[in-house]
Amino acid sequence: MNDLDAWLVAAGREAGVDPGEIPTRLILDLARDVAHGVIRPGAPVTAYLLGLAVGRGADPAEVADRLSDLALSWTPPAAPSGGSDRASGDQGKPPIP
Repeated sequence: MNDLDAWLVAAGREAGVDPGEIPTRLILDLARDVAHGVIRPGAPVTAYLLGLAVGRGADPAEVADRLSDLALSWTPPAAPSGGSDRASGDQGKPPIP
């Protein structure tokens, strides 16, 4: 067992989550894509957003794919010009529940 596995067992126990339910690779891949494609501090916050979406019934793989796609295509929004404040990159997809 490596340090990450040991941590997930202990943290899962504290959170009341079976470590076998944690899609570790999916979360780490998403965090990597956000850290490299957007900004490093966005990685843990985006992982939290993934957890919120999953807690509301969304499919983890679908949400992670959409968020990774967004991160990998991310271009910071231009300075506000009085138009919509919605960031581009949603590719016409409905919001995640």
